[in-house]
Amino acid sequence: MNAAGSPDPGRLRDWSDELSGPCAPNVDMRLLPALDALLQEGSVTGAAERLALSPPAMSRALAKIRRALGDPVLVRAGRGLVPTPRALELQPKVRALMREAEALLKPSRQEDLTQADRTLTIVADEAYAAVLAPVLLNRASTEVPLARFTFTVENSHGSAPLREGAVDIEVGIIDEPSPELRIEPLFEDRFVGVARAGHPLLDSAMTAQAFAAARHISVSRKGRMTGPIDVALRARGLRRDVVAAVPGYGEALLMIPAGDFVTAMPRSLAGGVRGVVGIEVFDLPVETEPISICQAWHPRHDTEPVHLWLRSAVRSALTRPPRHRPSGGPGERNPAHAVEQKPHD
Repeated sequence: MNAAGSPDPGRLRDWSDELSGPCAPNVDMRLLPALDALLQEGSVTGAAERLALSPPAMSRALAKIRRALGDPVLVRAGRGLVPTPRALELQPKVRALMREAEALLKPSRQEDLTQADRTLTIVADEAYAAVLAPVLLNRASTEVPLARFTFTVENSHGSAPLREGAVDIEVGIIDEPSPELRIEPLFEDRFVGVARAGHPLLDSAMTAQAFAAARHISVSRKGRMTGPIDVALRARGLRRDVVAAVPGYGEALLMIPAGDFVTAMPRSLAGGVRGVVGIEVFDLPVETEPISICQAWHPRHDTEPVHLWLRSAVRSALTRPPRHRPSGGPGERNPAHAVEQKPHD
């Protein structure tokens, strides 16, 4: 409608052209709203006003409906129009179809998460899964009690599992961003060194030379032996002795207590498992850039209630303030540098 209350000419022309075009070989679903309006109003003029069409456009729509049904639908009776028996038979069916179509195009009702029977699949390194799983499961037990969780390790397929719907969310360092995905930074982290408690490397001041000479485990899902730490060491004319590459931090943590190996991992992970696997955490003797820990998902899940819950739960689990630890506590050589996790705005 325009400001004067009359149908907009441009809109009338578009509808008129569409409704008066040649009949499609299949049923023209666009005629249903016109038929519904005609049967409710019992008038071409009234139906035209209901759909913001011109009377001539509605007359053409009625002509197409008559051809499609093989029935006049509305016939003259005195000064008005009355429905035929066929039209009276169709009226409740057409109205029901229109109500169902209108319901489909309305925002969905808020889902009752306590009834959400769904398996949620999370891609994360084993160490991140170990941090996330207890928090998610405890929270889910009261908020989404029917949900089940599958934690799977990072793989070499990039973002394909998220795009294809095999995975709900990926958590960690998203090193292959894709324009098809939503990526939400959760907090910034830094790499720290990790060694077993009592490792000879920890007996004296940590120097770049001593660190480089240790036996290193590289963590790379692509099997890479070098990374940012090696770039920083190379600037000092040093090179790490990397004896093995493993795909995840979980494997590295299992190896560390069994020998005089050293690895590097995000401080948040190392701090979370320090008391469980008998490791010590130390600051690296070289500077490295901070890393962004993110969660990623496909846009198909943007408004899905149970997925909204999942992203909120992951966000809460990974951005909660770190627990206070007394200065000089066991397992961390420089407690003044405890991780400062930044909540997502």
